[in-house]
Amino acid sequence: MPQPLTIAGRTFSSRLLLGTGKFSSNETMRDALAASGCEIVTVALRRADLSGKKDPFANILDFIDPKRYLILPNTSGAMNAAEAVRLARLAAAAGLPKWIKLEIHPDPRYLLPDPIETFEAAKQLVAEGFVVLPYINADPVLAKRLQEIGTATVMPLGSPIGSHRGLQTRDQIRIIIEQATVPLIVDAGIGAPSHAAEAMELGADAVLVNTAIAVASNPTRMAIAFRDAVTAGRTAYELGLGE
Repeated sequence: MPQPLTIAGRTFSSRLLLGTGKFSSNETMRDALAASGCEIVTVALRRADLSGKKDPFANILDFIDPKRYLILPNTSGAMNAAEAVRLARLAAAAGLPKWIKLEIHPDPRYLLPDPIETFEAAKQLVAEGFVVLPYINADPVLAKRLQEIGTATVMPLGSPIGSHRGLQTRDQIRIIIEQATVPLIVDAGIGAPSHAAEAMELGADAVLVNTAIAVASNPTRMAIAFRDAVTAGRTAYELGLGE
């Protein structure tokens, strides 16, 4: 039988995580989530109404069923560790799960993660009891250090966010997988179902996809394509590819 994905003691049948940005509407996003079969959905905190005032321009959480999905708040937009920690605390105070996708990328053009600020924020959030999933460059040394301080996963980029370039960091990802003691989720740059399948064939535990689905001409059908690609890639990895 296929092996389930386990993060911080919680088991998931799907190895596809979805982001919620760039969809043409919240309704389109909701339909794509359902079609993908995913069980973890990441939401940028700056796009969510945490006040309880039902802001019609920040109502994305109204379209994500918390009984069906684990809502994974992310700190996208944070410029440093202090901002990321503050966002994580706000999310927890608003009743969202005490899981956090840690993103700190001060460069607005390339959105590449800041390794120093990410490590400092991860250390603090782990100490406060958060389940931390850090988005990082494909740096095996940083990945190892984050695991040592207690992050629940490592999430190296395949290529820059939104670039659709696929696994340009495959050699580094192989090293991280070889050394990993927690699940590895390839995050960023996955632009085609074939990229997702390749990541899974390498031994990644999961992939996170957003832009490639959100901007597709039919996001629901593209979500299905990614769902099937992730399943196929994982099956190939578990069975073993021919030399």
